[in-house]
Amino acid sequence: MFSAIAKTIKPRRRDLLGGFEVGRVLPSTEQRSVGPFVFFDHMGPAKFAPGKGLDVRPHPHIGLGTVTYLFEGEIMHRDSLGTEQAIRPGDVNWMVAGRGIVHSERTRTELRRAGSSLHGIQLWLALPKAHEDAPPSFAHTPAAKLPTFNRGDMNLRLILGRGFGLKSPVKVLSDMVYADVMLAPRAAIEIPAEHAERAIYVVTGAVETGGQTIEAGAMAVLLPDVPVALHALEETTRLMVLGGEPLDGPRHLWWNFVASDQARLDAARADWAAAVQASFPETGRFKLPPKETEFIPLPKL
Repeated sequence: MFSAIAKTIKPRRRDLLGGFEVGRVLPSTEQRSVGPFVFFDHMGPAKFAPGKGLDVRPHPHIGLGTVTYLFEGEIMHRDSLGTEQAIRPGDVNWMVAGRGIVHSERTRTELRRAGSSLHGIQLWLALPKAHEDAPPSFAHTPAAKLPTFNRGDMNLRLILGRGFGLKSPVKVLSDMVYADVMLAPRAAIEIPAEHAERAIYVVTGAVETGGQTIEAGAMAVLLPDVPVALHALEETTRLMVLGGEPLDGPRHLWWNFVASDQARLDAARADWAAAVQASFPETGRFKLPPKETEFIPLPKL
């Protein structure tokens, strides 16, 4: 039986904050990227006890766009542009680092008092070379503004790009698709061959195609140029569809930086070290978000 699956990838799970697990799928030894997507983290699901919460201290980025998408819970985003924006399930926080931005991700004080839950996906996209040094930006799109397709046994929300006859209002810098799909038991969906590189990630449940089963917590990278029919098994299944055109050249990833050449990484590393040493002057590339005094230092080389 023909299978359109080129390879499957299991996430590398790690505990970041004591009870808060993250599964990193991309990059991996099997696959460095899918379209423009160079980083894929499955966050949680996690339950925070009263007094606990998410505390990702301010840290820098260059050369990438980040998209945070939640299934459950809330994250408060703050960045060096002055943005302070809560993200909730179904919303999109789209941050373009360009030449440099600093941001933090935390649980609000009100949620921390009572205890909270958190579950979602965070992706990084390598920016096209022409936009690597663009000014940083941030955009929030509420769930109600994202296009959807509902068929009774299948619900689809398009998060970024174009696909399935829909187009997202989020302004992106290259051709891509990123969608959230809910399938009823035994429901089917066809992934069209409209993007050169495609993958699916099963969040919950399981799907079958060509005699192969992809279970929760696995990514299947699809062969190019062929539509792929997926069938949910005996339970409700949630999966993410992602893809796009291949990158316009290789990318270097180090810490929180993505760049098309090593010199950009070296300069960003030096600029973050200088900003820390000078207590984040207003004239530098990197400065702290409002209301923030902490930061993550450079890791050792």
